[in-house]
Amino acid sequence: MGGRTRRGAAILLAAVTACAPLNQLGGRLGLDPGPLRLADPVDSSTRAKLLVLDRDPAVCRAWLKGEGVAVSSVADRTEGEFCSLQGAVRLGADLGGARLRFSPAAPVTRCGVAAALAVWRRRVVDPAAQEILRAGVSGVDHFGSYACRRVNNAAAGRVSGHARAAALDVAGFRLSDGRRITVVGDWAGNDAEARFLRRVRDESCRVFSQVLSPDYNAVHHDHLHLELGGYGLCR
Repeated sequence: MGGRTRRGAAILLAAVTACAPLNQLGGRLGLDPGPLRLADPVDSSTRAKLLVLDRDPAVCRAWLKGEGVAVSSVADRTEGEFCSLQGAVRLGADLGGARLRFSPAAPVTRCGVAAALAVWRRRVVDPAAQEILRAGVSGVDHFGSYACRRVNNAAAGRVSGHARAAALDVAGFRLSDGRRITVVGDWAGNDAEARFLRRVRDESCRVFSQVLSPDYNAVHHDHLHLELGGYGLCR
């Protein structure tokens, strides 16, 4: 990504926070000002568009329905001093015409995260699997999304994105040919499985705000942390 494009994407993300009109500003910066669609490639405006959806659960749910992504609504709730579910949904198996089974259960996430996962599956995970592993992806193993805690389960400090269901921890993938790829077992090395996982990590950074892998620290030795919102970090 060129310097001008990076600066433009950063300004566009700042505009989302400031509620500036996305279509007007994106067009001026040379970024795609059109609506988000699953059929479109991921570009420098994708994450900003997902953040816009995440700000308005009703608009987000309408987008999911229009793109054929199956979800069910989850009741809002507040837990403790800093944890909450607001406008959350439970993902179904149909992510816009492509079925994907989440194990051990369908995750409950913020609506914007559900939209990001649909984009991620279509534009990041499946292309990488087809190119590197010559197979499709039929399932995702995960460690959950919502968890009322601080970062790294610490007693004090920064609140985790999991405390508002803004992140999903992905432990591995199940392929259409029966193979299973895990972060803990396949990250190291340079075989096809490791290259697939690293490609997914790298490309996920264009969809999510924070992507943390075993390269970040020991806490993430067995999963990829995918979070929408907060400060940007890809490692």
